Amino acid sequence: MKLSVLIPVFNEEESARELLERVLTVPVDKEVVVVDDCSTDKTWEVLSSVQDARVRIFRHEVNQGKGTGIRTALSHATGDMVIIQDADLEYDPNDYPKLLDPVLQGKSEVVYGVRDLSSQKALFRLGNQFLTALTNLLYGARISDMETCYKLMPRQVMLSLNLQPSRFQIEPEITAKLLRRGYHIYEVPIWYKPRKEKKLNPWKDGLPAVWTLVKYRFGQA
Repeated sequence: MKLSVLIPVFNEEESARELLERVLTVPVDKEVVVVDDCSTDKTWEVLSSVQDARVRIFRHEVNQGKGTGIRTALSHATGDMVIIQDADLEYDPNDYPKLLDPVLQGKSEVVYGVRDLSSQKALFRLGNQFLTALTNLLYGARISDMETCYKLMPRQVMLSLNLQPSRFQIEPEITAKLLRRGYHIYEVPIWYKPRKEKKLNPWKDGLPAVWTLVKYRFGQA
């Protein structure tokens, strides 16, 4: 079973190389698809210096947001399964085998990695908890971490979701569409260390996330 690791990147010159090194050492059959979302620092130079046949790198000429970066990476993926990976070292790629295990055991097609949010700043933690609670309320679900980056599923399933260009609304969009279509989301605990400074804005990105959940609950998904 081949895993496609989808990595949207924007201005991560300090962590991009280390992240790729961590991903490449994980003992699973994989390919790595990186999309630089028009970084304004030296991210592109760092990525371009990586010489490994398992890594393919693409670049947006105009910044289009995380969601669009994931869509671009997905369009180039060839693996059986896909997983989203942020480039900021908040998540540990060594959790990939743990996430793949329920799939290999036939327990579920879709697996989410659940974070311990106790070390997050209060505003972000409350925002994450609110969005997860709203998801459960709207969709009759019982998931623990809707906003987690680690969402693993068959490539064909993610392709079928017809994801739309977006920033961070990609997280509720994926979850909403999976739940609307009846997929069971299996959860496993993962390692997580939040960065101090985040690109996500709790107000600028929080309200669109709420609207995304409502839109796909009562509209077409």
